[in-house]
Amino acid sequence: MKQIIPLIALTPALALANPPAAPATPTSAEGWVAKMTDPTQNASAFKDPKNFVQWSGAMMNPAMMPAMGNAMMNPQTSMNMMAGMMSPAAMNNYMQFMDPGVSMKWMAAGMDPNFYTALMTQMMNPANLMGWMMVPMDPRMMNMGMQMMNPALYTNWMMVPMSPQMMNTLMAPMNPAGYGAIMGAMPGMVPAQPPAAK
Repeated sequence: MKQIIPLIALTPALALANPPAAPATPTSAEGWVAKMTDPTQNASAFKDPKNFVQWSGAMMNPAMMPAMGNAMMNPQTSMNMMAGMMSPAAMNNYMQFMDPGVSMKWMAAGMDPNFYTALMTQMMNPANLMGWMMVPMDPRMMNMGMQMMNPALYTNWMMVPMSPQMMNTLMAPMNPAGYGAIMGAMPGMVPAQPPAAK
């Protein structure tokens, strides 16, 4: 009788054989916040000095402050982070730091004047400095502060325990297949396939 292998058992092996393409660079502050709060890709800025330069440039943008504030007040952000931490892709995201190639890239960047120049240029950018000085008068900051007086904000948080997404997230640790998928995402943990029957 032919054995049927569940699709979830094949997922980690397929993910390692065909690694996902690198996510596109965000073009807005909200996009950067979404990427930084996603456990399946938030370590990408620290795996490559080139990505780090883009990330640091985004962090020096004054628009990041209201974007991060609004995201933290949104319960959906917390639910997405909880669900992402239990995803095999999150394990794969962080285990990539064991790759010696990551260390070699940073060693090379430490001896590259262009890397330091790129970071210093961002810090001395007059547009960023002026933007930070104008933050108290930025309508986006005022809007973020006004959200604290919005009753819908507190209603959304009170409804979180009854959210289907939260219920599914809390039930995930009880799924034995989830642990197998996470272990399969770790390098060297994919079980060897039995030889084909002759």
